[in-house]
Formats: sequence, structure tokens, C-alpha cells
Amino acid sequence: MIRVAAVGDVHYDRHSRPEMRAHFEALNERADLFLIAGDLTQSGSLEEAHALAADLVNVSIPVVLVLGNHDYHQEKQSEIVSMFKGYGIFALEGSSVILKVRGKTVGVAGLKGFGGGFFGACATEFGEKEMKLFAQQPRIQAEDLRRELMSLKTDYRFALLHFSPIEETLSGERREIYPFLGSYLIAEAIDSVGIDAVFHGHAHHGVERGVTPGGVPVRNVALPVIRHSYNIYHFDTSRVEELRLL
Repeated sequence: MIRVAAVGDVHYDRHSRPEMRAHFEALNERADLFLIAGDLTQSGSLEEAHALAADLVNVSIPVVLVLGNHDYHQEKQSEIVSMFKGYGIFALEGSSVILKVRGKTVGVAGLKGFGGGFFGACATEFGEKEMKLFAQQPRIQAEDLRRELMSLKTDYRFALLHFSPIEETLSGERREIYPFLGSYLIAEAIDSVGIDAVFHGHAHHGVERGVTPGGVPVRNVALPVIRHSYNIYHFDTSRVEELRLL
């Protein structure tokens, strides 16, 4: 059995430290792996990202994260990724990492994801250049995610996103903004490979549990949704998931 802790949308600002440090440090005894599903910062500044990194500095288990839309606001995303990597944290964007956990190999493919919408209400690559550019992004992201997931020949495979791959975990959000919360193309990429679970954030008013059309468990771990510093999920060798809240 492996224990995966996950949270998203912590939205650190320069005043946050050391607000969650003790909770994060407790993970050393509670979990084997910590996933953070984007929106690490409030406005995308390096100062805010440093505040989160400082709270993670004594976490001895592997930490894997992706950026969210907030982390792109000041166009400092490359510097933020480099900074986290300097702390020994795995910062993914269209990439993956393989870890050894309790004698098992665990592969995590991560990217921010994008909007675009879902069946019956999605953007298409037609019309104005601006619309084509918007609609291209989820397709590109889906292709990147599929490639990374297929490369993982591991005992467990997880996808770590910010945007949602399904509508189900968006329930509670205004339907008018669904096209800006995720894309069904990401779910198609996930189902074409078959993995153990997906973790995402972004939808603050959504719900925690969902499933892709192909049956892959999806968990919205945005902090406003789970209302904990993180949730811990157990995965055993028969791929049965058990939820444990902390």
C-alpha cells in the first residue's frame, strides 16, 4: 500500500508563512508522497512561491507539484519552477517523474491543463485566430499528458493537473464558467492509457470525487473543497482506493 497526500490552491502570499508548515511536516509520518495541484501562489510572484517552499523545506517525502493559472499571472513561471527544483521539489509541466515508494515504482505525469469545455459546450479550432489559439491549448496539453503517461512503466501511475478533466468535480460552480475550468480532451488522454487516479484543483466550489468516462478516479483536492491542509489517499496492489481525511 502507498499513501498519497494531495492538496491544491493553497494560494500562498507573502504573509502565509509559516501558516501550514507544521501540517506539512506531519506528512513525514503520514504519507509517502505529496502532490500539490497548482495555484501555489496568489499572484504568481517569486516571493509568494518562496513562502511555500520555506514551509516545505522540512518535508522529507517526495513533493511533486504543477503550476496553476495564478502562478502564471506575472509571467514568472519559469523562475518559479526553477526555484522549486532548487529546493529538491519536482515541478512538472508536460513532464513526469518516477519515484521509488515502499518497494514500488510510482510514476506521476503533471501539467497545468487548460480550459476548453466539455461535450456539447466546448471550444473548437474554428473561426478567429484568437479562438483557434484558445481551442488548440487543451489538445496540445492532452497530447503532452498522453505521451508522458504512456512513458511510465511503473506499478502506479497518477496524473497531477490544475484544471479539471471532467465535469463531475465541477458541480457547484456556475455552468457558464465550465469552459474555463477544464477540458474533456484531458480525460480522453487519460482514458486512452488507463491510470490509477487523477488529482486536480482550480474549482473552488466544486466537489471532491468524480470519475472519467473510462472509470479512472478523479479527485478535486482544491483547499476550499477538501477543507484540510491535504487529504491522504491509500492505494493498494489491487488498485483499490481508500480515502482518509486529515
